[in-house]
Parts: sequence; C-alpha cells; structure tokens
Amino acid sequence: MGSSVLQSIHVHPVKAFRGISPRQAVVEPWGLSGDRRWALVDDGGKVVTQREQPRLARAAAEPMPGGGILLSAPGREPLEVPVPESRDTVPLSIFGTKVDAVPAVQAAHAWCGDYLGTGVRLVHLDDPATRRPIDPDYALPGETVSFADGFPLLVTTVASLDALNSLIARGDHAHEGPLPMNRFRPNAVVAGTEAWAEDDWSRVAIGEVVFRVAKMCGRCVVTTTDQSTAARGREPLRTLSRHRRFGTRLVFGQNLVPQTAGVIRVGDPVRILD
Repeated sequence: MGSSVLQSIHVHPVKAFRGISPRQAVVEPWGLSGDRRWALVDDGGKVVTQREQPRLARAAAEPMPGGGILLSAPGREPLEVPVPESRDTVPLSIFGTKVDAVPAVQAAHAWCGDYLGTGVRLVHLDDPATRRPIDPDYALPGETVSFADGFPLLVTTVASLDALNSLIARGDHAHEGPLPMNRFRPNAVVAGTEAWAEDDWSRVAIGEVVFRVAKMCGRCVVTTTDQSTAARGREPLRTLSRHRRFGTRLVFGQNLVPQTAGVIRVGDPVRILD
C-alpha cells in the first residue's frame, strides 16, 4: 500500500444539514472552522438531528462572510441568516448534555419550522472554547467540541468503505449498496490505507496538524438515510452489526481531537504517528 493522503474535507455548517466540501479548512481546537456551529432545537430545547428528521439531509447551509449562513432546501426560498447580534443565550440539550447557545433571528426559526412542519429554533454556538466540554471519559482537560455528536472531527477511510460495501454486496440487502461516503458524514476522508487500518491508530498527522484518536465512532440510524432523498433502508447497520460490532457499538470511522493548530488541505499526506 502506498502513502496515505487526505482525499476530501467536509464541513457541515448546520448540524444534520447537508455539508460542503472545501479544498482546505482551518483546524480549530473544537473542530474544523465553521463545522456544526449551528443546530436546530425543538420546543423542549433538545437538539434535532436526522435521527428524528431525515428530511434535514436535503437542507443545505453555505457559509457566508462573517460567520453567517445561507439556508436552502427543496421548495423553499433561500434565506441568509447572520450571526446573532444578541449575547442572550438559551439552554439546550444535546445527547443529554446541557449547553448554552444564542438564538438566530426569528425568520430563521420560521424558515426551518416551515420546512420540517414542526416547531424548531435555529441556534448558534457563540463560544465553542467554553460552552461544551468533550465527554470527560475521553477528553483531556479543557477540550471542547462544537455541535458535532461528540468529538471535533470524524475521519473515515476509502478502503474501509470499499470493504464494507463488499460485505453489503454479499448480504441480504445487497440491493441497497454500494453506499457513498456521505452516509457517514465525516469531516476527513483518507485514501491509501488498508481496510480498517484506522482501528489501530492512536495519533495521526494530516499535513501539519496532529490529532489524537479519542475513540471509535459508533454508528446510528442516520447512516441508513439516503442523503439525496432522505429515504431510509437497512444498510449499513445490518452489515455493521454482523462484522463491525465492538461491545454494544457498530463502528465505522474514528473520532479525532486536534492537538495542534493549522490548516488541512485536500492532497495532504496522512502520517500515522502511533
């Protein structure tokens, strides 16, 4: 196997919305710049994801100068949403953790609610350096994360997806494959490794930036959601349950925490440090 390289970068400005694929990204301590700094919350203050609302896969958010976003979705007029001017925060719950965030303008709540057909609010993570600590079971002191599920970055590999698709092709839901990488919503996709090589990584350098591998990524129903149509199937969870079960988790990819600052670029060499 030849040298490994960063094949693609993916940033999701709004949690659960479709992402963008820039050629480079600034790595901040809590994740890629602009990644998952916005999220939807329901009337009870709980963060809304594709788990509850698969239609979010078809909504898009593009970053605007100054940190704002441009929302778009099928059948909706696009809406520019600025970074909130207010500093007044509201409490929300993300996977049982309480976090404070700043509500967006009222027009953004209405736009998102009309698209989903239910009451939601769009909120902005104003201070990612302090608002949400990483799970202390897997964190070093002071490490924080954006509105990502649990960790600053998710890395996947092309070889492991190829291997998974080969397993799906031999299963009883072969007609659902092969699956594209966007089912797994990674931040960084690495080419040039062996299949499942990432299981053994503990530190990795992408270009000039060093990352600590925090834990394997347990997968959920979002991976069964077609990111183009929002339709759901059985794969890859059916195949992961047979071939990639680690304890109670069905695993694909690794969660990373940045150890240094810098910029990652498509084509950067990827080095396994230990």
